[in-house]
Amino acid sequence: MRILILGGTRFLGRAVAQLAVDQGHDVTCAARGVSGVAPDGVRFVPVDRDDPEALVRLAGESFDAVVDVTRQISHARYALAVLADHVGHWSFVSTISVYADNTTPGQTATDAPALPPAPPDVDGPVGPDHRWYGECKVSIERLVRDRMGVDRSFICRAGLIVGAQDPSDRFPYWVRRLSAGGEVLAPGRPSDRVQFVDVADLAGWLLHAADTRLGGTYDGIGPAMSRADLLNGVAAGLGVADPVLTWVDQEFLLAHDVREWSGERALPLWVRLPESAGLMDRDARPALDAGLAVRPLSDTVRATASWMRAHPAAVRQSGLDPADEVAVLRQWQAVRAR
Repeated sequence: MRILILGGTRFLGRAVAQLAVDQGHDVTCAARGVSGVAPDGVRFVPVDRDDPEALVRLAGESFDAVVDVTRQISHARYALAVLADHVGHWSFVSTISVYADNTTPGQTATDAPALPPAPPDVDGPVGPDHRWYGECKVSIERLVRDRMGVDRSFICRAGLIVGAQDPSDRFPYWVRRLSAGGEVLAPGRPSDRVQFVDVADLAGWLLHAADTRLGGTYDGIGPAMSRADLLNGVAAGLGVADPVLTWVDQEFLLAHDVREWSGERALPLWVRLPESAGLMDRDARPALDAGLAVRPLSDTVRATASWMRAHPAAVRQSGLDPADEVAVLRQWQAVRAR
């Protein structure tokens, strides 16, 4: 196939580009190129998508497939205006953040209510909390469907993406923490659900969708697992036998300023229950039935760990500081001893 990736220099976009080259496709990446470099073997076209005319240089070419990961509404609108008539299939990587209900487990893309589109004066996410992120993705989904039609468009609502070159510290935090050994603070209950997708698996599915002309809207997410299975699986992938996991109650953590999801003083991949019970427990069966292949957790762990060792400067350092973790564990043990 002739594939155009709008992006292709960072994490998922780069993984798609690399895999497409490895599979023998003719790959073009169009991006600014400031967040990374495109893989060897692709044609790189420098563009600034803030410019409505930036992609006109590609208007005379035809592509079997386009993959776009943008969160800017204007970027999607400009690209569709220039390229849609010359493209066979359009994949847009959206997000499960488009959903209005994060409380209910087991939902799918066909039955879960979505947020409204972004207001007319909003073009992209705003501020450090990425306000309007989900709404902007909803707006772009609508643009893609309207211009390409349902049969020629694949809307992939990605969940938490993990693996090599992960720019966040959500999954790498647990790889680093379980590598270090010792008593590990495990948030919540062992049965709490956790859900993600390996970047390489998602890249493979996007190329499968392009090759088979898969149309429709799906969640790009692997099967949910318990937090105990996640942490024990990470340890097993690292070759760490019998990790010492101390499960600490959610309300105790919140009362001691331990934060959820990601960032400073956070325990990544932990979300508050029950209000976020559906965020990491969606029904993955539609995606699996549509060709998403999911690798073993141990493979994801080893790929992530290998990348972290090879590129230590690229790994974001956040989460709960080791000294803070020890302090919280001592306070928890003191409470339990009363």
